Amino acid sequence: MDSAKLLKYSLLAGALYFAAISVVHVLGVKIPGLFIYYNVPSHQYQDNIISFLAFGWAAFFYSGAHNLNIVKAILLAAVVALLGLANINISTNFSLLSEGISVTPFWLQFILLCFYIGWLALLSFKVQATK
Repeated sequence: MDSAKLLKYSLLAGALYFAAISVVHVLGVKIPGLFIYYNVPSHQYQDNIISFLAFGWAAFFYSGAHNLNIVKAILLAAVVALLGLANINISTNFSLLSEGISVTPFWLQFILLCFYIGWLALLSFKVQATK
């Protein structure tokens, strides 16, 4: 499979992932991997905000799958989002929110997202090199 097709399918997978995040947040179903801070107390209004924003990310990734010219914008936004997640993981004292919360699962999810964004970047560079 060529890099452009693989990039398209990888972006569609991201669109599905963020759509799933949107659904579980609006429903308030805390599923690890779809709810990064799954064991941190939250309010429904926060989950609704995340749901709407995740839907936007799903639309962004879906659009990128159909127009590879916007992949650079997706990658930039993703890097900023990853930096934000890293900042939350580093600067938040989660034990003040609820006893016994470990940041290890949060970092694991962060690392998996980094691999995914790295994968998209690699494919994007390959596609650009063939133009």
